Amino acid sequence: MISDTELDALRLSGEKVRVVRDELEANDVIGIVVAWDDEQVLIRRQNRRVVKLDRRYRYQLFSEPRQSGLSDELK
Repeated sequence: MISDTELDALRLSGEKVRVVRDELEANDVIGIVVAWDDEQVLIRRQNRRVVKLDRRYRYQLFSEPRQSGLSDELK
């Protein structure tokens, strides 16, 4: 699970993140971190819609190559 410190750094930097939800790249969510709580993260997508996602998904910078695979907690 992504830590509060990592989420805060992503929110302050305003960098795009990629949320890998499963093995299919088409199902990834790309946007910026807006807010979070103990279980979920709000991501604002490019079309300005806000998506609420589980914190257990894999969060990575959009500028980095995609790393497939889910965390062991979701399997």
